[in-house]
Amino acid sequence: MTKEQLHKHAMALYDFCEYPAVRYKLLFSILDTPYEDESLPALREQFLKSDIVEEMSELQDEYGGWGRFRSKDYSVRAKIPTSSTGINRCLYIGLTIHDRDLLFLAKEYLLSLLDGTSPEVLSEKNERANPWQTAEVCNLIEAITPHSPECDEVYEQWLYIANCAYAGGEYCYEADMAAQHDVFLTREKRLVPMQSELLLKRRDRITPELEDAMLRHLGGEASIRGHFWDKTPDRLPDEFQNRMMRRWFHTFNYINQFRGSGLYLKDAVAWLIDQAGPDGLWDWGPQVNDPWGYFGYFSCNRHYKHNRVVDGTMEILNFLKKYVDHNPC
Repeated sequence: MTKEQLHKHAMALYDFCEYPAVRYKLLFSILDTPYEDESLPALREQFLKSDIVEEMSELQDEYGGWGRFRSKDYSVRAKIPTSSTGINRCLYIGLTIHDRDLLFLAKEYLLSLLDGTSPEVLSEKNERANPWQTAEVCNLIEAITPHSPECDEVYEQWLYIANCAYAGGEYCYEADMAAQHDVFLTREKRLVPMQSELLLKRRDRITPELEDAMLRHLGGEASIRGHFWDKTPDRLPDEFQNRMMRRWFHTFNYINQFRGSGLYLKDAVAWLIDQAGPDGLWDWGPQVNDPWGYFGYFSCNRHYKHNRVVDGTMEILNFLKKYVDHNPC
């Protein structure tokens, strides 16, 4: 997979869809056009007035979130089921903290969860839940504003745990457990999952050896067992149009967070390229089924074939963009 191939498929979608939000995302996020580039301001203005941005603004609550942080309130019929889903959607469609006030307010909401001033309480009886959810909050804060000082302590805790767990170049459960007990004062043998996504938010702090060890352990487990409903890269369907196809991307993206992800994803990437249509685009198909909390779409109404093509192609381009960055030719 090369940058030239990525550019070809991105421009195929650019020509196919005139929707400003799609074109802005392609130029800004997929093709790395600088934020200040002269080609973006006009598109950005249209994007910020588009229905998908307006929808997120209308659904944002008074606290800056979209309901509970990660636990769905089943008494409420909400299009955006949780605040973590809402924030991830804002980031996915290409919003930054400099655009309107959605992510600025969302960060204020996250900081209130972190410092305990929010009316929403994250604390649970399960002793693992508190450090787990705190890391998830910091992961989103770091996605909005990298190297936020409010997350320094949490980041340092997980960097210490990771360095202990992978000290020998391979994962050691006992070392991980000892470090977590030391840091979080927990007692259970069940551990908080390694917060690799948060750790990689500050990649300059991670040695290549540590990242490779995490890839081979966490990425290897995802490749073998699947990160989401046993959807593993070596069990792909014969055809791309499959009602479960979108769910493979939870596994793909989990492995793809690491540099060198081609170790497990090379064949899956080749399969994806082969499955593109003659126009260089992908279509999820009429039977696609979204998992709960899904945020990767570019329309308010996803029932039209046009939207299936746009949403499917955009998600694949997001994956391929990161793959190219993490596996340079």
